[in-house]
Amino acid sequence: MDVRQLATLVAIADHGTFSAAARALYTVQSNVSSHIARLEKELGVTLVDRAQGGLTEDGARVVERARRVLNEIDDIAADMSSRHADVSGQTRIGVIGTTARWLVPGFLNELGERHPHVRVIVQEGATSSLVPNVLTGQLNAAIVHLPVDDPELLIEPLFAEDLLLLAADGHPLATRDTIPLADLDEVPLLLPPPGAALRRVLERAAATADITLRAQAEVDGVRLLASLAFDGFGAAIVPATAVPTWLEGSFHRITVPELPRRVVAFARRRRPSASAPTMAALETLRHVTSEQGEAQHGVHPGAAAIPSQRSS
Repeated sequence: MDVRQLATLVAIADHGTFSAAARALYTVQSNVSSHIARLEKELGVTLVDRAQGGLTEDGARVVERARRVLNEIDDIAADMSSRHADVSGQTRIGVIGTTARWLVPGFLNELGERHPHVRVIVQEGATSSLVPNVLTGQLNAAIVHLPVDDPELLIEPLFAEDLLLLAADGHPLATRDTIPLADLDEVPLLLPPPGAALRRVLERAAATADITLRAQAEVDGVRLLASLAFDGFGAAIVPATAVPTWLEGSFHRITVPELPRRVVAFARRRRPSASAPTMAALETLRHVTSEQGEAQHGVHPGAAAIPSQRSS
């Protein structure tokens, strides 16, 4: 088994066919076929379904580990090249969508000035999808919504953010500026699915207030929750940055005083240690959050603004 064989299998997973993988690897299809055949012979399993296309179940399992191996090789090269010179190399950072909208532009600009030889790949997603990718090594780190409970991860809070109730004109709640959490007992709401970080925060607050949150619909994606609320499909509890500061329309931001702030954090694996480009990204994110966070509606950077976290 060698690195070329693993890279070839990953290319097939990413591009779908032997010919497309060959183009991505700047080689010919016969080389791709040869690498896969040798890897299958060595492992004693079929990795690619030639008849139906795509990977077999065994192939998918090997690809998951192969990505981790290839990413670690990239990280080794980045660390060694950064020992006696400016930091260089690649890092793969995930980020939740509402935070990405305001943080990523400043982050990319600042990283380019501080570390011009660092290449960052940004992947947007929900916390529920980003955390597994960090654990498997597909991402070096991710900016996620707490709580995240996994002993394999190091968590560094970046900022706290207000939660608010969003309702379009015509909704029964839209006439109010402030609503006690108790008044939302059994009121149909657009909510994240059970187990999502935001849903866990909301359920904890509801339990403290001795109320029940009733799901009109469950949607895994804060920006989609906000869009549905904008369009009048229901009221939703969302982070403040789910509503861009420039956005105008027939909707209302409603304060719910008992709601806690959500905490957004940088998550990375404990082992192996983060690569030099990943630590350069974290350093830059700390700076941008500190400098630009307060300009965002409802965002509160700084340790004093971040509530303590506990498992739930």
